[in-house]
Amino acid sequence: MLPSIFDWVLMRILFIGDIFGRPGRTIVKDHLPSIVRDHATDLVVANGENAAAGFGITPALAEELFELNIDVITTGNHVWDKHEIVDYFETLGSNGHGPARRLLRPANYPAGMPGWGVYEGVKGKIRYAVMNLQGRVFMASNDDPFRTADQLLQKIDAKVIVVDMHAEATSEKISLGWYLDGRVTALIGTHTHVPTADERVLPKGTAYITDVGMTGPYDGVIGVKKELVVGKFLNGMPVRFEPATGDVRLCAVIIDCDEETGKARGIERLMIT
Repeated sequence: MLPSIFDWVLMRILFIGDIFGRPGRTIVKDHLPSIVRDHATDLVVANGENAAAGFGITPALAEELFELNIDVITTGNHVWDKHEIVDYFETLGSNGHGPARRLLRPANYPAGMPGWGVYEGVKGKIRYAVMNLQGRVFMASNDDPFRTADQLLQKIDAKVIVVDMHAEATSEKISLGWYLDGRVTALIGTHTHVPTADERVLPKGTAYITDVGMTGPYDGVIGVKKELVVGKFLNGMPVRFEPATGDVRLCAVIIDCDEETGKARGIERLMIT
């Protein structure tokens, strides 16, 4: 006899897309409490690599996001843009505890670099893990994210596992989704700042979306003032990018999963303007 939905023990996960500059931080601050309340979410993960004016994240901004009850912050290729974040990572004691431990950089960066690529925690009585990976197509040539995921999964002691795949190429994200299907709860794509409409649960129980989208100003070019980016395309001259300010949106996904098996039951896109 198949179990009914009432037999499932569900955990609900909120994943917030790339938080871009002050506009992104502000909309998260304004709306996160109501999202958590209205959707009864248990775990909150957010990509924060663009939190500092669109490029990188500082220790102060990481702490600000943690104070909003974000459980884990992931990053990507802009993680080193603010050099003080290196010192923040290095404030960890030998036991690997403290707020900085919940700020991740991609796990497939070369060995010996500051920071961590995976975090394991407990929410209520539920053990969970968050893994941060970065793609290699059209990006820096780091270690293989596929094999890095294999290695990390052998060590993780949790059924509920969320992966942030920070990558440019849709084919690389989709391929990793199929590769990890049934072995992780969710694979969420980040980096392009453009939300995709392909959310689904793969056959073996992994929730997937190619890109969750940006949390920030859409009245621009992937978060930057449009006149600056258009001008660069027209004349090729160097320009200092500045965050746009208008049409701010919060993009996220909500994932329901069985806490005992880690299998996803559903995934839903969320966009708040």
